[in-house]
Amino acid sequence: MSSDSYKLAFAKRMRRAPTLNERALWTLLRDRRLENLKFRRQVPVGRYIVDFLCPRHRLIVEADGPTHDNSPHDRERDAWLAAQGFRVVRFANAEIEMWPDRVLDAVRAAVTVPRADP
Repeated sequence: MSSDSYKLAFAKRMRRAPTLNERALWTLLRDRRLENLKFRRQVPVGRYIVDFLCPRHRLIVEADGPTHDNSPHDRERDAWLAAQGFRVVRFANAEIEMWPDRVLDAVRAAVTVPRADP
């Protein structure tokens, strides 16, 4: 199995078994519920799989559990994605659970603020 086909199969498995907070965030983002924005979930981008992607605005939304706290891997990943022209916004699971309206406001803001060119 090639690395691309492995990544696609892994992303498919992740879509079938989302975390509780990924499921909650997907409920808010799916079916163009937010400002008619089209999001996809568990999408391969380069060597990474991102939680949610709005391709039109090159926006990536991540739902982060406790393993992501101050993670060097996430900093490296975000830097690579930014170099490819993506904007990454991250939300802690507690934010998604307790303040979903704030999360949606932040996603809206990320779409309306122009991206810096890499």
